[in-house]
Amino acid sequence: MLDINFVREHPNQVKDNEIKKNQNPEVVDSVLKLDARWRDGKKKVEKLKQTRNIVSEEINKAKKAKDEKTAKKKIKEMQTVASDIKKQEAEVEESLEKRNVGLGRLSNIMHESVPKGKDDSENVEIRKTGKTSEFKFPIKNHVELCESLGIANFDNAADVSGSGFYYLQGELGLLNQALIQFAIQFMHKKGYHYLEPPLMVRKEILGAAIDVGEWSDTIYSVADEDLALIGTSEHAILGYHNKDVFDAKDLPKKYFSYSMCFRKEIGAHGINEKGLWRTHQFNKVEQFIFCKPDESEKLFDELLQNSEDLLKQLKLPYRVLEICSGDLSAWKHKSYDIEVYRPTTKDYGEIVSLSNCTDYQARKLGIKFVNQENKREIVHTLNNTALATSRIMVAILENYQTKKGTVKIPKVLQPFMCGITEIGKR
Repeated sequence: MLDINFVREHPNQVKDNEIKKNQNPEVVDSVLKLDARWRDGKKKVEKLKQTRNIVSEEINKAKKAKDEKTAKKKIKEMQTVASDIKKQEAEVEESLEKRNVGLGRLSNIMHESVPKGKDDSENVEIRKTGKTSEFKFPIKNHVELCESLGIANFDNAADVSGSGFYYLQGELGLLNQALIQFAIQFMHKKGYHYLEPPLMVRKEILGAAIDVGEWSDTIYSVADEDLALIGTSEHAILGYHNKDVFDAKDLPKKYFSYSMCFRKEIGAHGINEKGLWRTHQFNKVEQFIFCKPDESEKLFDELLQNSEDLLKQLKLPYRVLEICSGDLSAWKHKSYDIEVYRPTTKDYGEIVSLSNCTDYQARKLGIKFVNQENKREIVHTLNNTALATSRIMVAILENYQTKKGTVKIPKVLQPFMCGITEIGKR
């Protein structure tokens, strides 16, 4: 969430930010009214407590003087003050809760470079990289290739688990593992620290990572438990340093993680197509950084470069998009997507999401560092996909298919493929 002090001091900037995101700026006024009520209530509580202290002294004096009449009168007065304090404290707590709910509805302050736009149709292409393949034979989509080669089974998975699930078989299962190992070794060589997280997190942690309004559409909650399945290991890595205070010299903390991820995908997209592109369960290697505020822009570029280097080694054509204001999630300061080219759709599809969240996520969890002035300051957090294997497998299957109906394995993955260099070649 935003720093309430920033909202107090820069209300017009926060309103302009909401307007650029196509949100209602009146929320800012509502938050400030509740904040004023909370602060006023706190002053009243303090004044009542001062009165209580004075009355308490008066009671002691009356008792020492054996003035029972005055003592009884003051005790009755004390009871009234205690009741008023309890009532006022409840009002203060209610005002704070309502203020913080409103504060949580305000979006992170966007970077000035974020393009204004209404939705994803107005995201801005920054560049395209790699040559798109031109096939001289009728090509198959990844589902047709999987079924003709016997390397995945979607129908059995639908019977066992429902739509949006899959069985990987033989060479495709090996390809999935090859991609994971390739990404792990790549990130390890970059000097990032490997972290393998729990697949469930408490909802308090999740609420710091994403907009709680998205839960019903995207997150699997565990019934009767304060737990939810992770939609990305970003959630668990963020919680890893819950309430920690770093020394400035220990930042940045650079992590990468492999995990399974789970998403409902209800709403605009849904699971409406057979295959691996949009699923309820998938494997992902994630990048995550905790850093000082003056480092986050530079590290944003570093995370982007990591993902581009991975795709270049896989020799997959892709493009980089900057996310516009109307498509930017509430917790993001700036965000890029990388989309891979699919020859079967003759279009690009998202495979990487890079975000600088500044101090928006870390504030809720109290993750801080001690700055040069020996004061505690909220850290910045960044996250980025290294590889989500299911969509990369779609891209490999469709871009690397041959006239024979087989699929060649990218050279960088062959060392992890048990000697297999071409799927379907016996």
